[in-house]
Amino acid sequence: MLSYKTLTTERFEAVNKELENKDALDVLKWAYGQFGDGLVYACSFGAEGMVLVDLISRVRPDARIVFLDTHFHFKETYEVIKRVKAKYPKLRIEMKEPSLSAEEQAAQYGPELWKTDPDMCCRLRKLQPLEEVLQGAVAWLSGLRREQSPTRAHTQFVNIDRRFESIKICPLIHWKWDDVWNYIKLYHLPYNELHDKGYPSIGCEYCTLPVEGGGDSRAGRWSGSHKTECGLHQ
Repeated sequence: MLSYKTLTTERFEAVNKELENKDALDVLKWAYGQFGDGLVYACSFGAEGMVLVDLISRVRPDARIVFLDTHFHFKETYEVIKRVKAKYPKLRIEMKEPSLSAEEQAAQYGPELWKTDPDMCCRLRKLQPLEEVLQGAVAWLSGLRREQSPTRAHTQFVNIDRRFESIKICPLIHWKWDDVWNYIKLYHLPYNELHDKGYPSIGCEYCTLPVEGGGDSRAGRWSGSHKTECGLHQ
């Protein structure tokens, strides 16, 4: 089995060469065949997440899916998670919480940390929890697509994740935004209602705004700052 320690540059290139003409479902079959229960999906339950959840359910009905519950998400996000649990009862969906409550974070770091130091807020509420999740996993899945933003344009199916010392699998790299929504509509999948209100990418409530037509799908995240990623994919 591949692992972060054994995935050399040569093997990394060979694996992606092997998968280059595969579709998302084939990539998932390869990934679960390779990693089994050592593969976890860190899902944000956005539009791409709905597609991956459905595809995963076809390959591994009892797959482990983790939601990084920062306690700062929109109510619509929690609502769609309930709907997903009802539609896919065999999936093992976990709500991973940060070690600090919102009140404890405010007492230790000051109120509205997402404004004064958004990188620290993401570190406490997303990065550290994912580190804990990945301690017991060999690889993890993500719904990254190349067209989402310039920082994601070179994402591969299989990626060496040096940030988390893991292997990151991204089955949707070639999908366009229209492909995502065509799939959602074709299979009548549940989705976050905020997508109908101009939110292509949905994160924490305090750091997410709707996007005007023409902006890239990440334009509404940390609007007005230099920040474009929470750190999970850097």
